[in-house]
Amino acid sequence: MKIAIASGKGGTGKTTLSVNLAEYIAESQAVVLVDLDVEEPNSGLFFDGNFVSEQTIYKLIPQWQSETCTFCGKCQEVCNFNAIMQFADSVLLFPQLCHSCHVCTNFCPTNSLSMQKQSIGTLKAMQKQNINFIESRLNIGEEQAVPLISQTIEYVENNFKNTQIVIFDSPPGASCPVIEVTKKSDFVILVTEPTPFGLNDLKIAMETMQQLNKDFAVVINRHGIGNDDVEKYCQQIDIPIIAKIPNSRKIAELYSKGSLIYKAVPEVQTELKKICDAINLNCN
Repeated sequence: MKIAIASGKGGTGKTTLSVNLAEYIAESQAVVLVDLDVEEPNSGLFFDGNFVSEQTIYKLIPQWQSETCTFCGKCQEVCNFNAIMQFADSVLLFPQLCHSCHVCTNFCPTNSLSMQKQSIGTLKAMQKQNINFIESRLNIGEEQAVPLISQTIEYVENNFKNTQIVIFDSPPGASCPVIEVTKKSDFVILVTEPTPFGLNDLKIAMETMQQLNKDFAVVINRHGIGNDDVEKYCQQIDIPIIAKIPNSRKIAELYSKGSLIYKAVPEVQTELKKICDAINLNCN
């Protein structure tokens, strides 16, 4: 079962929930935790496992070969992403805009565009007892997170076929990176906070999941601050709230030290058990 932990905005507690839920489940069975917030991965700050491997991830971008080019303009015409611009005596490529779709190379009548590898980030694997942890990190300045996310999910699918539970720590928001994570997930947990900002962005995230026809539920973090508008809204549209993690200074202190929360705060362990029960995970 692939579980994506997402949210409409940053800072709501996705990583907090991802790490603690993975550790809680690992007490009874194997789990894979995957940090797919590739622009700013931080699940690793809470994970002290053993290093397994690290590899560079690439995407393919076209390289122009001036010797055979006839400047027909076909490559610029067929590129849907404006990654190619033709001038009178040259062709200019924009790697940051390229989506590696191969259309330009397929339609070039003189084979003057060949696809070459370009590094976009790294993938690191670690392991601790029942947890395998995968972290992908996008290169600084790289524009597109989706290719790295896609290849990381493919790596997990190929290397952990026998692991029953996979948890994706997703990027924030509701844009392409989040869609890439959630489209292959079996269930999505949307983490929010009981504030006007939290509710506004939760609505956007909910609409996205509904468009993707995904099963999802809500977890309220920092429960006790703000108001009850999130709970009223979820009740109004019949979306289940499967856990409420309390607002607590002790939780904040543990988080700031990179420590697990559920072992020190019994109320959090109770809420994690509720999540497992709600989505039929064996966490006993």
